[in-house]
Amino acid sequence: MARKPAPKDRTAFSPSPSPQREVRRAQVDVGFDNQSLLGALFGQFDANLVQVENRLGVFISARGNQLHIEGPEDSVARARDVLRRMYDRLAIGQDLDQGAIEALIAMSDEPTFDGIADVDPKGPPIMIRTRRKTIVPRSATQATYMRSLVRDDIIFALGPAGTGKTYLAVAQAVAQLITGSVQRLILSRPAVEAGEKLGFLPGDMKDKVDPYLRPLYDALYDCMPPEQVERRLASGEIEIAPIAFMRGRTLADAFVILDEAQNTTREQMKMFLTRFGQNSRMVICGDPRQVDIPGGDRMSGLADAVDKLEGVDGFGTIRFTAADVVRHPIVGRIVEAYEGEGS
Repeated sequence: MARKPAPKDRTAFSPSPSPQREVRRAQVDVGFDNQSLLGALFGQFDANLVQVENRLGVFISARGNQLHIEGPEDSVARARDVLRRMYDRLAIGQDLDQGAIEALIAMSDEPTFDGIADVDPKGPPIMIRTRRKTIVPRSATQATYMRSLVRDDIIFALGPAGTGKTYLAVAQAVAQLITGSVQRLILSRPAVEAGEKLGFLPGDMKDKVDPYLRPLYDALYDCMPPEQVERRLASGEIEIAPIAFMRGRTLADAFVILDEAQNTTREQMKMFLTRFGQNSRMVICGDPRQVDIPGGDRMSGLADAVDKLEGVDGFGTIRFTAADVVRHPIVGRIVEAYEGEGS
């Protein structure tokens, strides 16, 4: 299968040896059995191959059902592994988009890449199956998080936007609701404004708080068919409400997720955590660097809870960084720039 000309000039991506240290170069061929998958592997106008080339500084050319890779030795080895994982995803029917490729490239630098991309040798496969898709980790921290989601009773997921904290929690909750492991899915977040005022929004209280809960709806619709989401919302199997509606309840047989938890007060967090009931799991998601609590001098309930409960039996704490951002690569660079400014 002849490879089409790539739309970009790749001469700039062949790194020149450093004057102080000679770069060892290598070349390797990677073969693929199912030629019908090569079009999806390469991408339109070879965009997927160009993405690997640009990110790893290698040159890739097609020879029949093989890809020939040339470049620095370490980069060639990483490119070979990434291309194999890309092909494996396609072979089992998983999607292969720019984000998935970027995640595989990022994980290829991890010493535990095989264990992340394939199967944990000490346990079940690291994946979440929902009605609409099968979700696999896109970073080493996500792999650790996904293990914690099936092991710990209460999980604190801390880190910047775009790292999959809430999305993976919702996916796991949907998977457990579908299998009957839990009877209810409860999604909550504090209705705290980031510069806006609820009173100026039109409608009743539900209309006012719905915009703050929209990211939770988005994750639900990505994991379940819309008609199932609507039916389960109507029946009460799925409940989405601000944290104030949790007071006085015992949340048993439920998968409970609190999003934007950095905007809770200590009193709210204590109230929420003590709602925990039998056969339940709680996931507390938040970015400790993005606190919007009015007044500015009040301690975040999330930071206080992590300080008090980290290490206690039954609790898991997962910390994401800018390196775990799985949105567009530029989002990770934005997070790094802002974190550097605050340090």
